Amino acid sequence: MKYSFALTLATAGSMVAAQHQHHHRHQHHNKREVAVVDGPTVTEYMLDGEIIKADDACAGIKDGTYAFNDPQPEVDPCQQTYTPTVNPAKFIETSSSTSSSTTTTSSTTTTTTTTQSVPTTTSTTTEASAPTSSSSSSGATGLDASFPDGELDCSTFPSDYGAISVDYLGLGGWTGIQSLNWAGGVLGKIDTAIKGGSCGSGNMCSYACPAGYQKSQWPEQQGSTGESIGGIQCKGGKLYLTNKKLSDKLCIPGVGGVEVQNTIGEHVAVCRTDYPGTEGETVPLSLNNGETKDLTCPNGETYYNWEGKTTSAQYYVNPAGVSVEKGCQWGDGTGNTGNRAPINLGVGENNGKWLSIFQNSPTTNEKLDFNIKIVGDNLSGSCKYENGQFISETGSNSDGCTVQAMSGTATYKFYK
Repeated sequence: MKYSFALTLATAGSMVAAQHQHHHRHQHHNKREVAVVDGPTVTEYMLDGEIIKADDACAGIKDGTYAFNDPQPEVDPCQQTYTPTVNPAKFIETSSSTSSSTTTTSSTTTTTTTTQSVPTTTSTTTEASAPTSSSSSSGATGLDASFPDGELDCSTFPSDYGAISVDYLGLGGWTGIQSLNWAGGVLGKIDTAIKGGSCGSGNMCSYACPAGYQKSQWPEQQGSTGESIGGIQCKGGKLYLTNKKLSDKLCIPGVGGVEVQNTIGEHVAVCRTDYPGTEGETVPLSLNNGETKDLTCPNGETYYNWEGKTTSAQYYVNPAGVSVEKGCQWGDGTGNTGNRAPINLGVGENNGKWLSIFQNSPTTNEKLDFNIKIVGDNLSGSCKYENGQFISETGSNSDGCTVQAMSGTATYKFYK
């Protein structure tokens, strides 16, 4: 007996704990329902509840506009020819979530299965510090290499293509893994993998880039309630780009002209939020005493837009001496590191290049144990954090300050 799938499509980005918007939620349970009905062998492609032509669907899958819902078909119907047989069965696969507002079911017979990721362990830490080049049997040359869409296994972290493996998170090098749950063509609950998770079928798998660079991949379709989704996607056991229009390379440079300098005599961990994505501060920048490194500033016109609005990069500044392994991951709600680090830096380009220093409110009122000031040749004003106060040319406050870099290079200087 031969089976075929009635397939549902979603705009690219179909896919375990939660979004990190100054709160932390863990959602893990993903239930899949499989309804079995008698019928002829047929493959249908459905987008937002409407059946579309097979040629249109397959063209969209090929160029990355569409993606199969999770779970992925074991055999890609766009590459197969099916011959009807007598009295076959048709499987209609739908996914539902206990927290989704929309559900899809309709069958007299259902079978429920559950899936979970297989834990992996790692011990090596690689920090996003400087661009490197590498090579492999595919001819990859690091940041300059175009990503081979659909060729790498999902178990392979793409370090040969410029991505920085963040092994201490326990996610196989990824900075975040998101599982998207669909119901009736609507993206519902988004689960985020915890330590020990892996990049599996249908997952969005996010990654870090070297200093001065940022990830280029996120799907056009984002969370239905404002959550962000980012990374490349695992489909049918292979990794695929989700934003070919922006770049076929995994890492792209920011607009440049922003740096961070450490003069305090101790190491400092600066951590960018994985955005769009899990929004945890999991993109590490290790800054030893005496070092100056690029701080990525996204281009407001071309980088990620949230509900039509430009976005900036946000960085968490940990206390002196904290390692990236401790500081650049979500904490347990105690202490003054990670998501509870005292100070945030905001960097963005939108009709000018803007730099800010502000308190990590409302998460914490903790004071940083060193000072920060923005220096440059052509700034619109002054902005520094000193002895627990934010100081500009208009006075001091306990919230934050912002300046525009009119031209040249602007530097966040850490000092005591």
